[in-house]
Amino acid sequence: MKAKTEIFPCEHCDGSAAKRVMRVPFHFRGQTIYVDRAPVWACGKCGEKYFDAPVYKNLEEIARHRRLLQQTISFPLARYSAPIA
Repeated sequence: MKAKTEIFPCEHCDGSAAKRVMRVPFHFRGQTIYVDRAPVWACGKCGEKYFDAPVYKNLEEIARHRRLLQQTISFPLARYSAPIA
């Protein structure tokens, strides 16, 4: 017997959020870290992410100890500029 998938309505669009495990950006005290394999509720339509309270507290703890992180990733970063009219 297959387990029923839990979903709930997204607060930002008319989509639905379902439980997933994914890499998420986490903003804490003006800095952003990325956390792999985080359990998250993600909207399939707009991509909004929601965290259960214990998960959020654990992400805060990870961010507090970011100096102990052993892996760094880099990515290209462009600065947005509006087209000249």
